[in-house]
Amino acid sequence: MLLGSASDCLDGAYIKFGVRSNFVAWYAFAVTEPGLRDRKKARTRRLIAETAARLFAERGYERVTVSEIARAAEVAEQTLYNYFPTKEQLVTDHEQQFEERLSELIRSRDSGTSPAAAIRDFVLQSISAIRDMPPELAGGTLGYLAAISPAVHRLALEMVDRQATALTAAIAETSTVAPEIARLQGIALAGVFRIIIGESGRRAVEGQTPAQITAGLLPEVESVLAELDRWMILPTSRTK
Repeated sequence: MLLGSASDCLDGAYIKFGVRSNFVAWYAFAVTEPGLRDRKKARTRRLIAETAARLFAERGYERVTVSEIARAAEVAEQTLYNYFPTKEQLVTDHEQQFEERLSELIRSRDSGTSPAAAIRDFVLQSISAIRDMPPELAGGTLGYLAAISPAVHRLALEMVDRQATALTAAIAETSTVAPEIARLQGIALAGVFRIIIGESGRRAVEGQTPAQITAGLLPEVESVLAELDRWMILPTSRTK
């Protein structure tokens, strides 16, 4: 799904926010150690995702076909479709897992903790991981592609809207705020990721390195989350 580069997948302890890895960053949450078969599948998935990100970085999203990605990854086209049923999912991979993780953090937060505070560390860790992204894959990130491609920009907006819906549901289930306020809060939290995608893309287009992007984004997003925490903290105490 983020903003990051395109490589790691669910076969380790990280999920990247990006075009597969092509979102803005890597989300650090541990997953169950997979078996041999699952590891092989994860490696194949990662290979396809990294290949797609490299080709998108070199030639642009619209100029790369699924067939070309399959050939470059040395897999059958049907194998690619088994992992990524549509070309769009090469850009928004792991969206569902990402939404589930955010929703889990909100639902499991302690009493007196706002939804913004609940996801804060996860979000900041994902941004910090951008600095480790290989520079040659920077042009394949969701942020960069959304900045230069109308088609990917539309995909990013649709993804953020789905995030808002998922976060709204988690907030509504765990607080006493009115439904319309829960919706506003869900939209606000999803808006943080729209900022991350937009800013990381703008900075990448300007030629900033992953380290520079990280250094610029961290304080901006931390400030936004702090403001959202102050807004949400009083009315969002969990019901018992």
